[in-house]
Amino acid sequence: MKHSIFRLFGRLREVFPHDTEEPIRSELFSIERLEQHAASLAIAQRVTAKPSVGVPLVARLGDNGRVLLQAYRAIAKAIKAEEVIMPAAEWLVDNFHVVDEQIREIHDDLPRSYYRQLPKLAEGPLEGYPRVFGIAWAFVAHTDSRFDVETLARFVRAYQRVQPLTIGELWAVAITLRIVLVENLRRSAQRIVTSRVDRQEANVVADRLLAVSIRDAEQPDVALRQFLGMRVPTAFAAQLVQRLRDQDPAVTPALRWLDERLTAQGTTSEKIVIEEHQFQGAMSVTVRNVITSMRLMSSVDWTKFFESVSLVDAELRSKSDFAEMDFPTRDSYRHAIEELARGSAHTEIEVTRGVIQRAQEARSGEQNVREQDPGYYLLSKGRPAFEKQIAFHVPLRLRLNRAVAGTGMRGYLVTIAFVGVFILALPLLGVVKAGASGYDLFLLTLLAVIPLSDVAVALVNHWITNRFGPKALPGLELHDGVPSSLRTMVVMPTLLTTREEIEEQIERLEVHFLANQGGDLRFALLSDWADSATESAEGDDRLLGVAIKGIELLNRRHESTIDGERFLLLHRRRLWSEGEGKWMGWERKR
Repeated sequence: MKHSIFRLFGRLREVFPHDTEEPIRSELFSIERLEQHAASLAIAQRVTAKPSVGVPLVARLGDNGRVLLQAYRAIAKAIKAEEVIMPAAEWLVDNFHVVDEQIREIHDDLPRSYYRQLPKLAEGPLEGYPRVFGIAWAFVAHTDSRFDVETLARFVRAYQRVQPLTIGELWAVAITLRIVLVENLRRSAQRIVTSRVDRQEANVVADRLLAVSIRDAEQPDVALRQFLGMRVPTAFAAQLVQRLRDQDPAVTPALRWLDERLTAQGTTSEKIVIEEHQFQGAMSVTVRNVITSMRLMSSVDWTKFFESVSLVDAELRSKSDFAEMDFPTRDSYRHAIEELARGSAHTEIEVTRGVIQRAQEARSGEQNVREQDPGYYLLSKGRPAFEKQIAFHVPLRLRLNRAVAGTGMRGYLVTIAFVGVFILALPLLGVVKAGASGYDLFLLTLLAVIPLSDVAVALVNHWITNRFGPKALPGLELHDGVPSSLRTMVVMPTLLTTREEIEEQIERLEVHFLANQGGDLRFALLSDWADSATESAEGDDRLLGVAIKGIELLNRRHESTIDGERFLLLHRRRLWSEGEGKWMGWERKR
């Protein structure tokens, strides 16, 4: 029976933390004690000087998935056979889809390049593993896998009061926590299945001793001889005691033998039964906590968590307008800080303080308002000077990107021409070797120029699109709407042609308002009459009146801004256009 367990789970091909399969469970800490432990952990953990591959987690994660699937199938088979199973096993079977989804998400969210950049531990039982993995391991161990986002945030903040974590590590908190939870569930599942196998084996021995389904009962020395020289498993001993207790005195020698073996192991039959009940209760709590934590983690906004514990964000928020920007802008700032820190001898916090200092110097010197924001030195024209200041080593890839981007349209056209000539040269060389005349070469070149230029343009465009991609412009979040200092007007141009068309345009203007409510934001209809051979035409006043009444209706229907009406009508009179030879709206784009 024992050999079947090894066939079920297989042997580990790599040494995992602590080289044990015991569940990740230690002394339960209060939140205050957990914070103290985080500080102690930060003092004890030392990382390698340079990024390294370290010990990969992907192989272990795949192995965990296979073991959990095998455990699920074994437990499901037992349920189908109407066997009694532990509550923890029921939790695993009922929620296996949650576990499977978590494993898929981990595979998708942990690319190899990202994993390589995470600082690795230089010593201790977790040597070679990411530092953030060790943090997640400690959190899971001392909370019995119970996840609470505020508790986790306080744990991470307490750690960073001693040792700051990188931006990449903070983003990795969620995924490494999932990895540790999956690892803990795998260990628990192994214990559950092993315990079930031990209890089944105890039932088989008890049946032989009690002559269940057989003619004659076996003697204890025959039924129990396989355990000579072996440690009796807890689940086996507890199940056998429960089956044989209060039975016929003929089986008393078996109980006496079991008591002697347990005494040699430093325990008794009463203690072993209590331990088994405690084990089942603790296992049920752990598995329930793991599953519940996985569900909760899927509903957490990890962006908010990150920004609540990031020291870089705290620095930028306290000394700049960083908090007022939208998430893509804030994230671009952080990516730039990561890149500058990796390419220099400075930490991310030092880089952050450096750009803030440059921005404050620009503010005190009353320089351009753009230079008063840290983003000017992270994303814009101030970056080259700041790179020199911190002795940033520009990677070759970044140098090439800047060189290509700096050539502009001229470089784009030259690249197309170069690619086109290269493609054209290949068939021309073949024709020359075939002995073609100069006239043939000229004719072939003339016929091939247009199709080959199309090919060259397509190739260059494809390369540029994949090499550079779109670049988002910095933007503001505007949580409370548009402030008066940034008063904005949304203008929608239209021609006054028919009553139905005007009413449709006014309705569309209202839709724009309903989709963008909040703050000092106004909406205007910029109208023109249709072109005419004369300055005035029949029906002009009637159409303009329809537009005026429509705007007035919108203003009555919706509240005004602080300083006036929210909806406006901007109408332009006709002026004579010499170029067009007719009367038309001033500067109207055709």
